[in-house]
Amino acid sequence: MHDIRLIRDDPQAFDRGLARRSLPARAAELIGLDERRKAAIAENQRAQERRNAASKEIGAAMGRKDAAAAEALKAEVAELKAKMPELDAAEKAAAAELDAALMSLPNIPFDEVPDGKDENDNVEVRRVGTPPKFPDDFKPKEHYELGEGLGLMDFESAAKLSGARFVVLKGALARLERALMQFMLDLHTTEHGYQEINPPVLVRDDAMFGTAQLPKFRDDQFAAGDSFWLIPTAEVPMTNLVRDAITDEKKLPLRFTAGTLCFRAEAGAAGRDTRGMIRQHQFEKVELVSITTPEDALAEHERMTACAEEVLKRLDLHFRTITLCTGDMGFSSRKTYDIEVWLPGQDRFREISSCSVCGDFQARRMNARTKAADAKSTRFVHTLNGSGVAVGRALVAVLENYQNLDGSITIPEVLWPYMGGLTRIEKAI
Repeated sequence: MHDIRLIRDDPQAFDRGLARRSLPARAAELIGLDERRKAAIAENQRAQERRNAASKEIGAAMGRKDAAAAEALKAEVAELKAKMPELDAAEKAAAAELDAALMSLPNIPFDEVPDGKDENDNVEVRRVGTPPKFPDDFKPKEHYELGEGLGLMDFESAAKLSGARFVVLKGALARLERALMQFMLDLHTTEHGYQEINPPVLVRDDAMFGTAQLPKFRDDQFAAGDSFWLIPTAEVPMTNLVRDAITDEKKLPLRFTAGTLCFRAEAGAAGRDTRGMIRQHQFEKVELVSITTPEDALAEHERMTACAEEVLKRLDLHFRTITLCTGDMGFSSRKTYDIEVWLPGQDRFREISSCSVCGDFQARRMNARTKAADAKSTRFVHTLNGSGVAVGRALVAVLENYQNLDGSITIPEVLWPYMGGLTRIEKAI
């Protein structure tokens, strides 16, 4: 959420930021709404002050036995009292209209973010590793062909249970997915300094509002009863751990990680990735969240991205890291790195992690602040989030990159301790 004071201070800069997101200028409109809000507040305050003053004047009039003046003042007080609910409502309506307008607008990109319209304008930062080598006459299979060939990936049964975009994993593949999550959590907690969190996957409206899933992206979420939502990512509960709180600056940065189920309606994904596990309604993901100071946020963003990259390095997967352009960034982000893993079955890179720095955009919505010991006032924290990484997509990457000519899957060595001695997955008998 944006700070109207900053917009008033430099409306041209705000409109330039919106233009980079291919959005029309809004500063003048927002300032106008703020003027209405201020006018409503001023009118309400004047009425309250006059009511208080008139109430005192009644006593003075009665003291000098001026009954006519006292009655006139009583009538004025009664009229003002009757008008107060209307003035209160007008003030609240003006504030709500301004807030709604501010909430509808995305975050402003950092100057360093490349301009662009869509994913074709993203900029590659680095490329790590090399693709696996297969015989020239061998066409690598996609993950769903491999999984179904092993008899351990069942989309038909999942469709009977829940419909499209679900999967049932069985046996060694179910264990491999669990192994991937355990490996990631162990890496982030023991080597990268993140505190493991086991959060609820059901959250209330306020939590979804705080991280900006609501109200704009309501259709992308799964509602779960009155005022409850299934989380689209553990970013939501973990970031909201500092909501309505003042965190001692000495405790920053806070670094959290969680491995959870995630749920997305994929409302805008009709016809995309309809086969396989790339785009599911329910999936597992290891999430990274950092709460930090404004001064340390950019360095923390680089650090978080490196932590996510390390997962793929340990799995010996070929990947590239790209900076998203202004037209491809998420709503809350000021800068985003996507990490894309190589999938030989698709013969292309696919996103497996997205790491974003959000500035104080979410913190304002959550009223999440920090205070230094020697500071006179509080300030908003800066928030970051990233996938560390998407577990289902990591499973896809392992299947496609570690496939053998006979359809079996070699398990990456780093996962052996989690697989109970299994080093290869072969067709279920």
